[in-house]
Amino acid sequence: MKIKAAVVSEQGGAFVLRDAEIAPHRDDEVLVRIAGVGVCHTDLVCRDQYFPVPLPCVFGHEGSGVVEAVGANVTKVAPGDHVVLTYKSCGKCVNCLKGEAPYCLDLYGQNFAGHRPDGSNAHSCNGETVHGHFFQQSSFATHSIAHEQNTVKVSKSAPLELLGPLGCGIQTGAGAVMNSLRPRAGETIAIFGAGSVGLSAVMAARVVGCAKIIAVDLNEKRLDLARELGATHTLNAGEDGVVEKIVELTDGGVDFSLECTGLPTVARQAVDCLILTGTCGIIGVAPLGTEISLDMNGILFGRSVRGIIEGDSDRDVFIPRLIDLFEQGRFPFDKLVKFYALSEIQQAVEDTERGDVLKAILKP
Repeated sequence: MKIKAAVVSEQGGAFVLRDAEIAPHRDDEVLVRIAGVGVCHTDLVCRDQYFPVPLPCVFGHEGSGVVEAVGANVTKVAPGDHVVLTYKSCGKCVNCLKGEAPYCLDLYGQNFAGHRPDGSNAHSCNGETVHGHFFQQSSFATHSIAHEQNTVKVSKSAPLELLGPLGCGIQTGAGAVMNSLRPRAGETIAIFGAGSVGLSAVMAARVVGCAKIIAVDLNEKRLDLARELGATHTLNAGEDGVVEKIVELTDGGVDFSLECTGLPTVARQAVDCLILTGTCGIIGVAPLGTEISLDMNGILFGRSVRGIIEGDSDRDVFIPRLIDLFEQGRFPFDKLVKFYALSEIQQAVEDTERGDVLKAILKP
């Protein structure tokens, strides 16, 4: 099948829209016509080879669209269904069997290998193989082949072109609060980084009833939006004494913190601002091998630090719940979004990297 797809050919290279082909979908796969696909930080760091995804490659892992065809063994969705595409797990390892799919022991192979788990690839340009199946979707394209498992059926009442980012960035930020840290009403949280992931966490903290929601960022416009979306306090990260200010605001430190930047110095702040017995969630993506320095006594006296992948989300349950909250006006993630044509992908990427846009969504 002939499609249009954005291809990155070299480390740090441009996203170039090219004529491409995809082979027929298999018995356990789904062919989706893409309506919208979010640009995520993970797409960009993989372009830059933070993780060694093979190139040339079709990235994109926040797709939404309409099912055009399904394989013979697919029962979860049918042609005409509206779907969000999300991360893939093996479904067979000990963590998957325990219901911990985001921590699948083959998470890298399922999502970052640049091919199907069996090593095959459906994508090509001018007869030459192009790596695809990024998050088993490669949705920077007019059409995507996804697996039944990472295809989530959603209501047709919500605007389909808006929903793709729920498959990764939005569910990561919101799920980190709702599923991972689980603050109780009245507890406190500090969120470091007010990008689309951090602001999703802000909205989720408001939904669950956190009494103090402190957003930290360098960008004053993002801090303004954080206040609009539910932050009770904002701090500019460029000013001195951020940790001390958080401790003062909360009479000893926050119950929870989230690190959404991938910067070791910020991670240290996110831990240091915790109350004793507080928990810090690490979300930000850094190059492989990046290390952070912590005061061992700061951890010894009851603080916890944990990594969070995909917001500990049960995809088929959590994504529809976020859509319900959006339709109720309680989770207005549309305020983060700017739309671009798929042909404008490089402009969308550059705007994202400059911080001019929080969540770019491409519309084929």
